[in-house]
Amino acid sequence: MGIDYTKKSGPSGPPRTSGGSAAGPAKLTLTKTERRVDLAKRGERQGVMRVNLNWTNPQPAQKKTGFFAKLLGVGGGVDLDLGCLYELADGSTGVIQALGRSYGDAHKPPYIALDRDDRTGAVSGGENLHINLADPAAFRRILIFAMIYEGAPNWAAVDGVVTMFPTSGPQVEVRLDSAVDGARICAVALLTAADGGLTVQREVEYISGSQADLDRAYQWNMRWAAGRK
Repeated sequence: MGIDYTKKSGPSGPPRTSGGSAAGPAKLTLTKTERRVDLAKRGERQGVMRVNLNWTNPQPAQKKTGFFAKLLGVGGGVDLDLGCLYELADGSTGVIQALGRSYGDAHKPPYIALDRDDRTGAVSGGENLHINLADPAAFRRILIFAMIYEGAPNWAAVDGVVTMFPTSGPQVEVRLDSAVDGARICAVALLTAADGGLTVQREVEYISGSQADLDRAYQWNMRWAAGRK
């Protein structure tokens, strides 16, 4: 698993909607064919957007112990983590994740913070990233990812869902609903600055390897070192 760095698309259309009122839907669900939506329009300033990961921890029928049992996910279920790669408008880059205790800060660069490390899936609120959109122009791009840190890399079993709660506009949901085994990292959504605003695009691309492989796939160009929680 990688921890550190430098320290220093596709077609889109109107996504599926649910709930809401005449003023607009309460929630948008990004899909393979309806991938992208505006989060903040040009010149719009919002508050701190919460990005939530919730998931189910599949419990094995017979509990086993030991290092290899934990590695294979037969001893205690799954530890699914939420994180992101970021690139600010000034060109600085980094990662926010529990691994390496890189929790960030929502009120100063990188204007992104992770609230906790839920290792069981039992915390009702899940794990949350907080992205400060008071000045969307501060960001160039943000790649939200989920990672199976411990346990069998079976994404269908964990039934993960990432939901963004902007302070203006509908919630935006991305479900990790592709049955892909063997890959530990999923690139969930890419937030990109465009025309003075900020858009979000569904990715749900599964990456075999570590955060360094995710970095290479999306050309973040950071330096990584191995680490554990």
